[in-house]
Amino acid sequence: MPLDHDSRITRRGLFSGVTGTVMLTMAGKDSATSPTRPSPERKMHLGLVTYNVAKDWSLDTLLKNAKESGLEGIEFRTTHAHGVEPTLSQEARKVIKEKLAASGLKQFSLGTTCEFQSNDINVVKQNVQTASEFIKLASDIGARAVKVRPNGAPQGIPLEKTLEQIGTSLREIGKAGSDSGVEIWMEVHGGLTQLAPNSKKIMDYCRHPNVGVTWNSNNTDVVNGSVKENFELLKSHIRCCHITELWSGYPYRELFALLNGIGYDRFTLCEVGSSIRAEDGIPFLKCYSGLWQELSK
Repeated sequence: MPLDHDSRITRRGLFSGVTGTVMLTMAGKDSATSPTRPSPERKMHLGLVTYNVAKDWSLDTLLKNAKESGLEGIEFRTTHAHGVEPTLSQEARKVIKEKLAASGLKQFSLGTTCEFQSNDINVVKQNVQTASEFIKLASDIGARAVKVRPNGAPQGIPLEKTLEQIGTSLREIGKAGSDSGVEIWMEVHGGLTQLAPNSKKIMDYCRHPNVGVTWNSNNTDVVNGSVKENFELLKSHIRCCHITELWSGYPYRELFALLNGIGYDRFTLCEVGSSIRAEDGIPFLKCYSGLWQELSK
């Protein structure tokens, strides 16, 4: 999940922020870095992470709002009201799989909080086991991937050792996912571990073709107003992309141009830092989608 979001954003602020930025963007006055040449045709899609905008929506409300808003995919973040969790019975999994298939949405993934940086090996093993349970759930309901994350590095332990440990754990669950037809996405997340050079080292230690990264649109991606330097480090591993407030000043126009430039045909998933009331969901997401369409041309 993104860092440093302001959870105090108001309903009026959200709508005025989006609509105001749409107007500025249409006028060519957005603050994002513009590409120097026209971008290739867009192949990527827009979806939604249930953290935070949809955390209180039931599964049926979530599917309805996403579809009516023109979104094409959902990442079900664990602990939220949709209830898509490993504790589900086989019968409940069958019902959810049928609902997801009937929704017409293109992609589903599971967003876990499984992490592997602890200096307690038993904690690491428990997180690997939990990730394996999510892999089984993903397979049962037809989800494409399971998202995991590092969450910083413990003090007093050499950073390189921690990065190697995370990478080795990812390789283990990457194999389990591969055996079940489920991809593993490592969110670029958490303190030192969200820095692109360190995420790249984790992937170098992992070395499993079923494991990629979720670009997380962190402020630490930006160097002198641009994400290109860090994007270049991770572009061959990007399987998914979390995007936050498109009006925040993060260079989303440049990011989308870079994704278009590598032929990225996967999802960018809306993950803004404030909850939206169910009755506001469709208007907000339509507004967000309009801004995304403009910035990703």
